[in-house]
Amino acid sequence: MAEENKKLNSLWKSRIGDATERFNSTGNEQKQQRSRTRRSEILKAAVHVFAREGIAGARIADIAAQAGVPVSSVYDYFTDKEAVANALSDRHHLLVQAGTGTGKSLAYLVPALVHGKKVLVATATLALQRQLIERDLPKIKAALDKELKRDISFAIYKGVGNYVCLQKMNNAANDPEGEMILEISSLEADAKRLRAWAQSPNATGDRDDAPEVDRRVWAANSVSGRECIGADECPSGAKCFAALAKAKAQTADIVVTNHTLLAIEIVDSHPILPERDAIILDEAHEFMDRTTQAVTEELTAARVSRAANMARKHMPGKGSDALFKAGEKFSAAINDYANDLKTDPQKAGRLDKLPSSLEAPLRAVKDAVSAVTAMISADAEIIDPNTMAERARVKGALNEISQTCTKLLKPGHTHVLWFEPTYSTLYLAPLAVSDVLRGNLLTQTPVIATSATLTVGKSFDAIAKNIGFVIAGKNDEENDEENDDDEKSLMDPANLQILDVGSPFDFTNQGMLYLPKDLPEPGRDGPSKEVLTELGELIQAAGGRTLALFSSWRGVEMADEHLRDVLAELKIPIITQRRGDSVGPLVDKFAKDERSILLGTISLWQGIDVPGGACTLVVIDRIPFPRPDEPVLSARAAEADAAGGSGFMQISLPRAALLLAQGTGRLIRSLDDRGVVAILDSRIVNKRYGSILLNSMPPFWRTNDGEVIKDALRRLDAQYLEKKD
Repeated sequence: MAEENKKLNSLWKSRIGDATERFNSTGNEQKQQRSRTRRSEILKAAVHVFAREGIAGARIADIAAQAGVPVSSVYDYFTDKEAVANALSDRHHLLVQAGTGTGKSLAYLVPALVHGKKVLVATATLALQRQLIERDLPKIKAALDKELKRDISFAIYKGVGNYVCLQKMNNAANDPEGEMILEISSLEADAKRLRAWAQSPNATGDRDDAPEVDRRVWAANSVSGRECIGADECPSGAKCFAALAKAKAQTADIVVTNHTLLAIEIVDSHPILPERDAIILDEAHEFMDRTTQAVTEELTAARVSRAANMARKHMPGKGSDALFKAGEKFSAAINDYANDLKTDPQKAGRLDKLPSSLEAPLRAVKDAVSAVTAMISADAEIIDPNTMAERARVKGALNEISQTCTKLLKPGHTHVLWFEPTYSTLYLAPLAVSDVLRGNLLTQTPVIATSATLTVGKSFDAIAKNIGFVIAGKNDEENDEENDDDEKSLMDPANLQILDVGSPFDFTNQGMLYLPKDLPEPGRDGPSKEVLTELGELIQAAGGRTLALFSSWRGVEMADEHLRDVLAELKIPIITQRRGDSVGPLVDKFAKDERSILLGTISLWQGIDVPGGACTLVVIDRIPFPRPDEPVLSARAAEADAAGGSGFMQISLPRAALLLAQGTGRLIRSLDDRGVVAILDSRIVNKRYGSILLNSMPPFWRTNDGEVIKDALRRLDAQYLEKKD
């Protein structure tokens, strides 16, 4: 095996150069660090030169001059001036870690546009989509249109459910959901407002552009991808908002979409998005989770009831009545099972198979759905286009339930089955998606995967494996120091280039990392009294200006209660995230009042950008390890353990490291920012794995001395107050 590894490494280096050497190699660490730094400087310089001169007009000498290095140094890392663009033109893949402030958007979009390639950019969230469309791409277009002597076009494309369905809206009275809306006066007002907007001349039909309405109103005026019959068959197809958006995207140079839509296309092996020459995965550390979420099946009694009501409305008869009765029996069975869990908590969590009490009712639903679907398909009666569209939607909803039932009845060893009692929901998720991503993504199109946080303990291995770049070895335990002699996983040598372009921030001088080592280890009951006391003292020293991140809602609630007591006299505004709160308004309020503090859970750990004096202290209550009862991750960890590996080292630790890096990344958002990150979990200092977590975070100056930290926070507070005066 050692000889095989040697041959693979030789092939790898010959094809893509020294830029693909693994950064976590054990030998000569200082030399590797210098190499990474130099490579980063050259890469950033090349981006500026390409933007200014174009690839055709650029020279290696220009890149060297921009980077301030000899020409020979450029050739040490890049065979020619097109090294970065090779990811687009030569079927190379790139894995690029680029810190906040490096201009990732510029770095990947400029080469794409210069090359004249059609590129798909997939972001983690709809908010990031809008940022690219409304801020980044217009600026790049303005700068490059004249230079490239052509009009650069870009478009946004989302799933069908993000657009108003005109056919459904115009026939609301014939739909059970529409009937419900008409019966509730407040919802009816929302429905009229949405309709007026959709009929306005410049309406996009896009939910993000629509007036704020109740989620039920939006559901009543939109359809899922499976329920949509397509513009060609729909009587409103000529004006269909989703179809028009897709048509625009088909001709655009750059199409911006989201991880979820791309994931659905990859897993289903069915084209949804426009053809492209390359794919850029922005915030790539989230892609595996987004893919898993996108293909997770779920079934509730309410979903079955909705489909049954639709069938009775548009296809009345014995078949739809039988489906309605089967839905009622399934509802009773699933509610009984949820009640049983309250008295027998051991039944909660992952399931090896469908509970016997649910199997028969679920099979009855499946059979009834099949019967109604067959009736719809066999009905050849000539009917008007709207009725045809409505029946097609019914058929789509029924097919969706049928597929879910089939999978739930026979989950197999490649999936994870569990029951969530709060909302009485059955879930089924794939145990792994990396093989699918490898087969349906990496073998089809060049991919550039980028994020500010791609490394775990300075290694790209975990994220590379998640996305499908890694060929699994016999014993996959690269991060387990106790198993150094085991056979390792292998990075795929086929056209993969790895880059770390660093960050423009001087983290060592801009930030401090406080690691108290004497606090009690976290328990299951939320933050300890000692942790809450330390939190209060840190906030007092900072004069507010604090983002406090918790791994659970229990932690948020306990901190809120404690701080309202100890901070009452200081009049520091406390903004507390509640279940269901939208993140945007909370962050806006926090940013506007520099003396305020914001308490929140997992949704605030990433994507929050508050530079300046409003956030000089970021507090993290504990290492964000996955909950032991989290179904998918616990199943993946159990599989790793069963294979002779370490579920903790391979699954739990990498996930915690990436999230911790995201959380600590909330502090320094500009060159002028200064502040403290405090991690109130002594395990990061006292446990062996702590070094891996620390090496995954920005290189802040570290201390265990609380008085040093509090004194620094007081000085920062005084400086900001002086500036304000």
